[in-house]
Amino acid sequence: MGPGSDGSRVGATNSGKGRNFGHSAGPGRRFPVWATGRSRVTEAGSKGLVRDGADATLKAMAKRMRRLLIYRLGSLGDMVVALPALHLVARAFPDSERRMLTNFPVNAKAPAAAAVLEGSGLVEGYLRYSVGTRSPLELLRLWWTLVRWRPQVLVYLAAARGVKAARRDEIFFRLCGVRRLIGVPVTEGMQRNFYGAVTGGKDHAMGNGNLEPEAGRLARCIGELATVVDISDPGRLRDPQSWDLHLSRAEKQYALEMLQTSDPQAERIAVSVGTKVQAKDWGLENWNELLGRMAGEFPKRVLLLIGAGEESEASRLAARQWSENGGGPVLDLCGRLTPRQSAAAIAQARLFVGHDSGPMHLAAAVGTPVVAVFSARNIPRQWFPYGARHRVLYHRVECWGCGLETCIKEEKRCLMSITVAEVMDEVRAAMVAEPVR
Repeated sequence: MGPGSDGSRVGATNSGKGRNFGHSAGPGRRFPVWATGRSRVTEAGSKGLVRDGADATLKAMAKRMRRLLIYRLGSLGDMVVALPALHLVARAFPDSERRMLTNFPVNAKAPAAAAVLEGSGLVEGYLRYSVGTRSPLELLRLWWTLVRWRPQVLVYLAAARGVKAARRDEIFFRLCGVRRLIGVPVTEGMQRNFYGAVTGGKDHAMGNGNLEPEAGRLARCIGELATVVDISDPGRLRDPQSWDLHLSRAEKQYALEMLQTSDPQAERIAVSVGTKVQAKDWGLENWNELLGRMAGEFPKRVLLLIGAGEESEASRLAARQWSENGGGPVLDLCGRLTPRQSAAAIAQARLFVGHDSGPMHLAAAVGTPVVAVFSARNIPRQWFPYGARHRVLYHRVECWGCGLETCIKEEKRCLMSITVAEVMDEVRAAMVAEPVR
């Protein structure tokens, strides 16, 4: 395995061979015009004038916009992945009232957007509706709520659901009286997590290998809000401040109190084995064996179990061999911390190990190294933890990119073919690496 373009190490195999996947444009590289919707800055002698003019136009627009609506659906992981884009919006509209139109939680394991963003300063209020509703009455209520609030600009950060769906959303928001719409993905380039030449066949989704994380796609779609200096990376994905949840002192202090053990100097390892999606579930037997091996090689560490309250029992079952093989105290924090307090707790861990999940994205956001076990239901890098030092296990099989939430026919072959030994190799490498804070 080699380093990805964000510094992460990716174990993505195809027909038994390792393969590295790059993603969004890095410093010094520009997205092509078709991907950004921005014009190029060309003549060297006019760069300063163009930059000053574009930035002045952006500032003038921001001053006029007092009420701004952000459209973002999803739960924990979706909100964390949107952090760079939300920071970009806050930089562009520092004086606007920023409210988010989002969905009610779809199940008990999915926290509301406010549980993730409340107190961050990125969003000041929330409007909610039932996702996927076709109720004329509920849609009328939503329309009336927006008409009364009168947002002057909409920043569209919803997931890509196709150009037709984006155009329907565009029509709805214009009917609500919103004049300025930013980031609505009405082109195929804005919908896809890649940039570059199309290769054809099923691999068209990979373009020429320049795969892009979802955080990068969201920021690219609203790239017109960035200053010209940031045109190659509008979301500043490599800047840790772009992932800052602005955790409060009280949240950090409460997390520390929950982490108290008899040995305050003991290293901590955070683990999350729960998931809302069957196709992402690696199985309790695998987790049990992995944690047993980890305890044997790294004894007396404190194990933090992270997740929703409904995941407590399964997490404890998965940790049985940890206690039997020399592991230190097990702290079951499932359901005992808010998402933001969980982020503060994970920040105190030496390593995070888990599925593709919300807690995994929290770990990446707070800078804790991640070892993540991924199914191939999505294309590589789209939902990988962003940043250096993260290690992802991803097996690319024939049906990769299926998008299934429940896999019956293939019995999760992409995921279940990942062995405990493979994951343990990555855990071992992460534990011996020099910690960076």
